[in-house]
Amino acid sequence: MPELPEVETTRRGVAPHVEGMRVEKCIVRETRLRVPVPARLEALLAGQVVRSVTRRGKYLIFAIGEGHVLMHLGMSGSLRLVEAGSEPGKHDHLDWCLSSGLVLRFRDPRRFGIVTWVEGDPLTHSLLASLGPEPLEDGFTDDHLWLRAKGRKVPIKSFVMDSRVVVGVGNIYANEALFAAGIHPLREAGRVSRVRYARLTDCIRTVLSQAIAQGGTTLRDFVGGTGQPGYFSQSLAVYGRGGLPCLHCDALLKEIRLGQRTTVYCPACQR
Repeated sequence: MPELPEVETTRRGVAPHVEGMRVEKCIVRETRLRVPVPARLEALLAGQVVRSVTRRGKYLIFAIGEGHVLMHLGMSGSLRLVEAGSEPGKHDHLDWCLSSGLVLRFRDPRRFGIVTWVEGDPLTHSLLASLGPEPLEDGFTDDHLWLRAKGRKVPIKSFVMDSRVVVGVGNIYANEALFAAGIHPLREAGRVSRVRYARLTDCIRTVLSQAIAQGGTTLRDFVGGTGQPGYFSQSLAVYGRGGLPCLHCDALLKEIRLGQRTTVYCPACQR
């Protein structure tokens, strides 16, 4: 699933090409996504100008006309910019034909994405209202994590992946941040000290910032706004390296399943 850096890379890739452009025509080929695409979306968008493209967690928010399109890439979704007249593929479910002559195309083989219309403030929508702070903004502090963790027995990895606690720390980056902070992924969230939460907060920020700077992680189903994959996987220290030597101490990295997700850690470096 595309994580926060992939979504932010997509936002940065498409924003310069769609902001200020008029949607000449919206074409919906498939409405059966995770949340059904509104039947009136084609009529709502036709002739409207894209005012901005922002992000909240893993959701893209397109301000269009007097409303907003809320989009989630799901398990396998991606956005591409193609030339007008480009033949759509089997899994190309939605096109925005722009006044520039380009087409913003949404592709989603597994159909687990979301494309829906929101009137009013999109941040109050049920999909966004309960989300925690953004990890790269001022509201995300070590005090925030430490206070939210008090008394919690859930594993620290599951805790930081909870979007109600902080948004966008998906599986890959939770593995990487915990390794960088030297915290064992199975340690109870409530038994991590304030000092270690300060370290973890910094590591989460650093790992996500580096991933965004390098274009996101190369995932099989992800491509950026230009159609090119990211290359952050070249810098991954633990994810995908189970059974290989730790880059810090040469101990063999262990791989387990936690919450149905692959979890990789160093038994020597992470306590």
